[in-house]
Amino acid sequence: MTYGEKIIRFLNNLSPDMDLPDDIRVMNPYLSKEVKETVSSFYRKFFPDDNPRTFLIGINPGRFGAGITGISFTDPIRLEEVCHIFNPFDKKQEISSVFMHKIIRAFGGPEKFYRRFYVTAVCPLGFIRKGKNLNYYDLKELQQTVIPFIVATLQEQLEFGANRKTAYCIGEGKNYRFLKKLNESHDFFEKIIPLPHPRFVMQYRYKEIEEYINYYLKRLRM
Repeated sequence: MTYGEKIIRFLNNLSPDMDLPDDIRVMNPYLSKEVKETVSSFYRKFFPDDNPRTFLIGINPGRFGAGITGISFTDPIRLEEVCHIFNPFDKKQEISSVFMHKIIRAFGGPEKFYRRFYVTAVCPLGFIRKGKNLNYYDLKELQQTVIPFIVATLQEQLEFGANRKTAYCIGEGKNYRFLKKLNESHDFFEKIIPLPHPRFVMQYRYKEIEEYINYYLKRLRM
């Protein structure tokens, strides 16, 4: 089974058993037929082998990126125009996707990038509260509830074939602190390197975007 087929099977079988607070619901884009088809096309195209990858680990899917396409940090526009995966989704921009695909382009394009890296998330499913995105760490009760699911899904993804020496955490704040602590307990990786979150760069450091692209590239090429 190729790396891509392992990812597709993993995503299609995500079925969290979590007792969430009443006002929080799980966002699982992989229940959609359109997302299943898109995800299959993407991972079969860019992960057609069984070579190990280095993990880049984000937070959890949001409503306008992976929450629509099923692919981390990839909105419908980047999916079609950069990755050449035609899709039926509304072509709306998501700023984290814009930055991440600038990194991917600077690295040499999607074929070269995904040959080396697998982009995932600490929690592979997202959360919605009162119609807005909710990160797994935003509420202590939610964070404690999802820990078993997070541990189980990370361990399952490591079996795809992972560089266990180094992983990258997308987000230098709460996401990194949580992942670092979890890693100390479970020994997923020998080292986790934090990177600035794309949304932070796009919202607060846009004038310095080239510096942040170079910062990413320097660390990814370590």
